[in-house]
Amino acid sequence: QVQLVESGGGLVQAGGSLRLSCAASGRTFSIYTMSWFRQAPGKEREFVAAISGSGGSTYYADSVKGRFTISRDNAKNTVYLQMNSLKPEDTAVYYCAARPGGYVSNYVSYNYWGQGTQVTVSS
Repeated sequence: QVQLVESGGGLVQAGGSLRLSCAASGRTFSIYTMSWFRQAPGKEREFVAAISGSGGSTYYADSVKGRFTISRDNAKNTVYLQMNSLKPEDTAVYYCAARPGGYVSNYVSYNYWGQGTQVTVSS
């Protein structure tokens, strides 16, 4: 069982930056692929970024590539999402998710979820 707690969301102006964190419980954090998803009102949950258990591989949605960076610190059981050059269309609830195994972008394949953190980007 893994419990995930996100933090770091908030209100920022377009062009600004935010750093999201996701703290995980458990002693086997490094076996999990960790991902960030987001969901805007009236829209389906969408993949944002993922990182392999070792941190050696990262994956991004085209919409955030070059602006967002995912990273993890296995000693701290924490995954991060650095978001730069934010746009109003990045406004959503951001969720951290974990799965034991390799990367997939489909949210239904993830076993564990955080409660979400709101990110609002004003124009």
